[in-house]
Amino acid sequence: MSTKAIEKKQALVEELTQKMTEANAFVVLDYLGLTVDQVTKLRVQLLESGCEMLVVKNNISRRAAKAAGYEKMVEHFVGPNALAFSYQDSVSAAKVVYDFAKDHKKLELKVGVVDGEFMNNEKIQTIATIPSRETLLTMFAGGIMQPIREVAVALHLHIENLENNA
Repeated sequence: MSTKAIEKKQALVEELTQKMTEANAFVVLDYLGLTVDQVTKLRVQLLESGCEMLVVKNNISRRAAKAAGYEKMVEHFVGPNALAFSYQDSVSAAKVVYDFAKDHKKLELKVGVVDGEFMNNEKIQTIATIPSRETLLTMFAGGIMQPIREVAVALHLHIENLENNA
């Protein structure tokens, strides 16, 4: 193999290693059987969620995973794989892939890393079913507002009661 080819592969490994360490989360998916149209739709959905999808040779993915400290992932880089990286939050890549796989049975969510922790298929699917950050914040705000609303209604009724008795 020529020196240029080796240098090019080393640069790809370094770039992928950097993406693996900088991303909040990334998942490995098997896209065998999807059409080009379907893969394009998946990429668009991932981009809309602030994620990125890369198709990388398994040998480069294995080396990058080792360099990033994710040795457990190496055995899962078999067959046609893609990597989906999430940079904004920890669940968006897994969530988009999981939701897309519901309609496209040939897409398989294999394993992933969330906040530096290796997760098998079962854990990744659990993470993927967690509501989005915006939904969780809305639920949290609603939970905080409910008792305040109840106190306000009670005070209003008490004031009306005092006015009627006066």
